[in-house]
Amino acid sequence: MDELVGQLAAKAGIDNAVAEKTVGIMLGFLRNEGPPDKVQSLIDKIPGAEAAIAAFSAGGGLGRLMGGGLMALGTKLMGLGLGIGQIQSIARELFKFGRDKIGADQMGEIIAGTPGLSQFA
Repeated sequence: MDELVGQLAAKAGIDNAVAEKTVGIMLGFLRNEGPPDKVQSLIDKIPGAEAAIAAFSAGGGLGRLMGGGLMALGTKLMGLGLGIGQIQSIARELFKFGRDKIGADQMGEIIAGTPGLSQFA
C-alpha cells in the first residue's frame, strides 16, 4: 500500500494522506461497481487495501444521493481537493499498478467490466 500511495502522491502532486484516502475510495468504487472476483484479486495483492477501503470508502451520504457510480466517485475525490486532471492521472497510475500486480488481461477485465471506467484507462 505504501508503494502505491507514494507513486500516486508523486504522480498527482498530492500528499500521502490524500493519496491514501484516494486509493481507499477508488478501490471501494471498484469493489462496488466492477467484476467482483477480478477486483478482489487486485485488492488481495495490495497489502493494506482492505483497511483503506474500510476507512475511506464508507457508503451513503452524498454518493448515495447521487446514485453511486462514477459520478459519486468523482464527487468524493473532488471533495478531497483533487481536480479532474489529478483524478485522471491517479486513475491511470492505479491501473498501471494493477497491471503490474495482476497482469494486463485481468486489469483490462476490471476496466472493461466497470461502467464508465474505460475513459480513464
